Amino acid sequence: MNQLEDMRIFVATVERGSFSAAARKLGLSKQLISRRVMGLEERLGVQLLIRTTRKLSPTELGLDYADRARRILAEVVEADEAMANHLSTPRGTLRLTAPLSFGVLHLTPLLTGFLTLHPGAKIDLDLTDRHVDLIAEGFDMAIRIGQLEDSSLKARRLAPVHMVVCASPDYLRRFGTPRSVQDLEGHNCLAYRHTKGTHWWLSLKGKLEPVPVDGPYVANNGEALRDAAIAGLGITQLPTFIVRSELDARRLVTVLDPLAPPEASAYAVYPAHRQRSVLVRTFTDYLVAALA
Repeated sequence: MNQLEDMRIFVATVERGSFSAAARKLGLSKQLISRRVMGLEERLGVQLLIRTTRKLSPTELGLDYADRARRILAEVVEADEAMANHLSTPRGTLRLTAPLSFGVLHLTPLLTGFLTLHPGAKIDLDLTDRHVDLIAEGFDMAIRIGQLEDSSLKARRLAPVHMVVCASPDYLRRFGTPRSVQDLEGHNCLAYRHTKGTHWWLSLKGKLEPVPVDGPYVANNGEALRDAAIAGLGITQLPTFIVRSELDARRLVTVLDPLAPPEASAYAVYPAHRQRSVLVRTFTDYLVAALA
């Protein structure tokens, strides 16, 4: 019996929502995962999961056990790394999450170089535009863009990020160039889908304000909005790390420049207990140098 392995299997099952998904994540069979969780329940004498034909749901005790197990597993990793801290070469697996567009355009090209420099390291990368709970989902680091929320997480600035409002020259010829926030009401605005509605952040009278926008197309991916703007569908607000080459080639041009928000930043964010990790520290140093 391996209690730590049972914890790892149970946490993966809770996070992935099924035995099949946990099996794929861990590289084990679905039958083994199911047997180990059932054995864990028998050993503890409590029901950890509610099983239906459609899904698995953790019980209250199951949620509590999963939280405790995550902390224990993190402590084990930290203990191993503490013993290896005298080594100059980082080793182990870094679970990393990043926004999809930034990850594809700027992060993934750098990973090959890092792994070549540090053959003892591994990267487990998850690209998603949803807000990931690093601690609850067991991630070592996230790349975050823009304003950071107050939290217990530690952060290090990686690079500046500039937001622009832009459209294709053809669209502006057909519909005119907006000069003010009021002008946006007559335009097709291609907006990013936020959890609190669709809006753009603009500087109004020296203060950064959310400006509600409306149009024929809403998406949760910046590259999709960029392509729609290039096709002449409307105006969009995006970071220059997505549209720089299109601006340089004049496939897109900026508008409302006086209302552009102040410079933002890309950050490496990680739980406090990971800041002593050689792997986290080395990878963050690498990103700061590479993105400078």
